Amino acid sequence: MTGFVLGTHGDTMVPLLSLTSVSGVPLTQLLPADQLAAIVARTKQGGAEIVNLLKTGSAFYAPTASQAELVSAVAYDEHRLLPVAAHLTGEFDERDVCIGVPVVLGRQGVEKVVEVDLLPAERDAFHASVAAVRSDLAILAKLPR
Repeated sequence: MTGFVLGTHGDTMVPLLSLTSVSGVPLTQLLPADQLAAIVARTKQGGAEIVNLLKTGSAFYAPTASQAELVSAVAYDEHRLLPVAAHLTGEFDERDVCIGVPVVLGRQGVEKVVEVDLLPAERDAFHASVAAVRSDLAILAKLPR
């Protein structure tokens, strides 16, 4: 299975069903809409589900595994396509925000943000995810220092 998400981690993350496939077959051709909606919901709640199951702390395996991939891509200059929180400078029609997007990662860090084609609903959801980040940043900016 191949697929990925854009945006934040949690309720405003954007699973890209249009770019998700199993052995090259689009997932949207394999499953009915109600099952796809359930997968999207579970994806958005996956982190909280794991934390609730652990009972004694936060999820640690997936973030640690991801960090190992990032370190490897940089240390070995792999030029790998990976999802990271990257600073946007116009990509996806957004700028001056750090948010989850696919990038090519190598020794110099983010070498390129890879803009994928989004369906209109996916693009709208991504912009909503960016708006959530900006809203959270505005709240933090108001906190006493």
